[in-house]
Amino acid sequence: MDRDDEQLLRGQVYDHPGPLPNQDYAELVGGPLDGLLLDITNWTADEIQTGVALMTELGQFDAGGWALCNPRPGERNRWDWSGDSP
Repeated sequence: MDRDDEQLLRGQVYDHPGPLPNQDYAELVGGPLDGLLLDITNWTADEIQTGVALMTELGQFDAGGWALCNPRPGERNRWDWSGDSP
């Protein structure tokens, strides 16, 4: 992906068009999904604390790979990339 493609992704929602009003989003920081938003509107506190593996074709393992993201301590709406997984 080139720099122009990366700029197009900024502010977009990970798994659907948006963002939509009255939704709760976490910004993904670092890694292949940097700048995307993740809709966490209906997530429980436990689900948020656990973090997530998000399917992506942009990471180290190409199609079928996963980007691992965890909430930043003290910042529920900023999730840091912690690595890729096959």
